Amino acid sequence: MNSTILLDVPESFSFRATVYSHGWCELMPFALDEENWRLSYVFSTDAGPVAAVISEDSGSVRIDLAAKTAETDKIVRHMLRLDDDLSEFYTTISDSVRLKWVSERRAGRLLRSPTVFEDLVKTICTTNCSWGLTKSMVSNLVEKLGTPLSEPVALAGGTSVEQIGRSGPPDHASGSAFPTPQAMASVDADFYRNEIRAGYRSPYFVELAEAVASGRLDPEKWLHSDLPTPELKKEMKKVKGVGDYAAENLLKLVGRYDGLALDSWLRSQFYKNHNSEKVCPDKKIERHYTKYGKWRGLAIWCDMTEKWIVE
Repeated sequence: MNSTILLDVPESFSFRATVYSHGWCELMPFALDEENWRLSYVFSTDAGPVAAVISEDSGSVRIDLAAKTAETDKIVRHMLRLDDDLSEFYTTISDSVRLKWVSERRAGRLLRSPTVFEDLVKTICTTNCSWGLTKSMVSNLVEKLGTPLSEPVALAGGTSVEQIGRSGPPDHASGSAFPTPQAMASVDADFYRNEIRAGYRSPYFVELAEAVASGRLDPEKWLHSDLPTPELKKEMKKVKGVGDYAAENLLKLVGRYDGLALDSWLRSQFYKNHNSEKVCPDKKIERHYTKYGKWRGLAIWCDMTEKWIVE
């Protein structure tokens, strides 16, 4: 049975700026229909996978579901960061000419997955490789280990489950939910090497999935951890495959922006925008954003991604 939910949004929220905030909208089971501006996702529920289309509707966020599910409103609020208070961030960057656009465009919210586990796996898929390989690995994970939708269903928003895959790029070709820890733990490292093409990450995925499936590790607790950020970062780095970049990227997705999460792309953009295209030590990059304090990780990200939102 189809269901539609409308969510109130804060004045500082922009659907497009949030969707475009980083590359997660290109990773299954997300798919973006840019022509009609609808973001689809296949949720994993106790009753099986459920397709949804998320869009704007007269100042609200609209969720069209193929079936009514519990707490979908809370999950989407989490994904779109609707309850994040960015007022302090906007104040912190108010004197920056380069960052003036952020508050004007109501940007700064970083799209995330329904679970920290999914964000963790996807973050590991971004390390030491091209974006194309990241998308390939995530697509393989969803298509080969995720639970597929049982049958095409028409959604209230005029989009069918079949169209969800077709609304995005070709690698969004199936409607399946992101694999559960149990599903990921059910295969061995050879499967990850040969089927997922995960390379050196293969044994890491097995170890991570087994730890989460058994309850030895609960990444969801990182969302509300009382640990100081440096200590929480150490906890994240205990997961094999998670170094400084991956941990600081994941910290942003749990609401902590102390780290810059420097990778080759972010460094190259800094060189281009602030250092006459010359390579410089990371210390110089760190000094440049020191004035933004605990928001420096979000400040550098917005600084380097303006053209994604403004152009």
